[in-house]
Amino acid sequence: MITAAQMRAARALLGIDQRQLAERAGISVPTVQRMEASVDVVRGNVESLMRLLAALESAGIELINEGAASNDGGRGVRLKTRPLENRTGTSPAPSSKARSRS
Repeated sequence: MITAAQMRAARALLGIDQRQLAERAGISVPTVQRMEASVDVVRGNVESLMRLLAALESAGIELINEGAASNDGGRGVRLKTRPLENRTGTSPAPSSKARSRS
C-alpha cells in the first residue's frame, strides 16, 4: 500500500506535478488529487492503485513500507538505482569517471 504522504514525496523526488503523474499512470488528475487527499493509506479502486504504483516503480521509486529496513523504521520513499533512461527518454551520457576506466 501507499500513503498520501508517500505519493507526494515520490512526486517531489521525480520533480513532477499531479498532471504528469496522472499521465504516466493513465489515470485522471482528479483521481490523483483524491488519492493525495487521503488521510493515511491511499484509497481508490484497485486498477487505479495498481497503475499508480507501476508508474512510480517504472520511474525509479521504491516504496518503504512500515517495518521495512530504514534508519527509523518508518514509512518513506527512496529512489532506486537510476533508470537506464532519463526523464527525456534518452540514454544518459557516460560519466567521465566511467570513460576513464575503459
